[in-house]
Amino acid sequence: MEKRYFGTDGIRGRVGSSPITPEFMLKLGWAVGMAFKRQGACRVLIGKDTRISGYMFESALEAGLSAAGAQVQLLGPMPTPAIAYLTRTFMADAGIVISASHNPYYDNGIKFFSGDGSKLPDSLELEIEALVDAPMQVVESADLGKVARVEDASGRYIEFCKSSVPTSTSFKGMKVVLDCAHGATYKVAPSVFRELGAEVHVIGAQPDGLNINSGFGSTDLKALKAEVLQRKADIGIAFDGDGDRVMMVDHEGCEVDGDELLYIIAVELQQRGLLQGGVVGTLMSNLGLQLALEKLDVPFVRANVGDRYVMAELRARGWIVGGEASGHLVCLHHTSTGDGIIAALQVLKALQRSGQTLFEARQGMFKCPQKLINVRYTPSAISPVEDASVLAAVAESEARMGEAGRVLLRLSGTEPLVRVMVEGQDAALVEQEAAYLAEVVAQVFAE
Repeated sequence: MEKRYFGTDGIRGRVGSSPITPEFMLKLGWAVGMAFKRQGACRVLIGKDTRISGYMFESALEAGLSAAGAQVQLLGPMPTPAIAYLTRTFMADAGIVISASHNPYYDNGIKFFSGDGSKLPDSLELEIEALVDAPMQVVESADLGKVARVEDASGRYIEFCKSSVPTSTSFKGMKVVLDCAHGATYKVAPSVFRELGAEVHVIGAQPDGLNINSGFGSTDLKALKAEVLQRKADIGIAFDGDGDRVMMVDHEGCEVDGDELLYIIAVELQQRGLLQGGVVGTLMSNLGLQLALEKLDVPFVRANVGDRYVMAELRARGWIVGGEASGHLVCLHHTSTGDGIIAALQVLKALQRSGQTLFEARQGMFKCPQKLINVRYTPSAISPVEDASVLAAVAESEARMGEAGRVLLRLSGTEPLVRVMVEGQDAALVEQEAAYLAEVVAQVFAE
């Protein structure tokens, strides 16, 4: 069955537009409570990022869950991976995160975790959707759920993050700039790195409900680059609004993306004999990552775009490391979901063990030139990526690129766009083939 509300990462949209409304969240809370109660008792943790609408949706979800008889514990502003961890350690039945991740403040969304800290299975999401569309029936007054606030949530998560590196770890002498995107990591991230001995300077840590991800964080590294250079820092670390992504800046002010960070983590694990198989990327992972890992005889596979697909591939293969160029990195030997702070700690520990700077460690991977062109099209019976003329053009481009390049055409999940991506070792050829394919798609499926 096709889902009406759930996307690849929960439910997300513009605040005030369906389904991101207080009425829907009330009903959603009730539906979640009822769905989990069918499996037994229901205790749910709720956390959120720093956007202003979080207060409104927290109250609505809380009311709906209580109406279903679910017990609720409020965590306040906390990174998404912290809710996954605390859901496990509190032995709760579910965790709810109120966040739109890297989106602007006027968007919001809901993410869910099951009792083991992983994403909900499709079958449960479909059951919740069916209940959302059913009449709401409040339990008897004596059976209403109670609500309590967890006072030590931040401290628990800080200690968990620190436990992902050996107890002897000290980053003393390392100068680090943290960019918290005015988001959910603004309290816990500085504490983690300071308690591990680093000299920490923090930017993007004054949330006002409206400035999340605005000019700061993993989607906008300009402020971090400037601060690293001004302070002559060793490294800059940027999280997104809900803390499940990380990007870095080296001491020269150069951006280091998720593909390069994934490479550094994988190399260090392989050298220590702890990699446990290979690495999972996505269809959008840079070809340079694949080629660099092949030189080290490290298997590499691509999953569909989206952290849930990376996670599914890792679990199916029994591997532990995967991620996306956007900085959503998964280290399953430490946690059950993508975690920006945990991933950053693994990179810093890898640098410390190797004695390299971030600039030096990234040199083992050459990022291939990549060109992405979005082509708008008029929806029709035939998908643009399945049209015979387009497929023939792709085959021609692939032949010209050979083994030194890669072509990918995929549809946007939110608007009528074909994303034409070409990458390879020859920058001029990449530009040429991307323009050629974009023109073919535009001619065949012009609006």
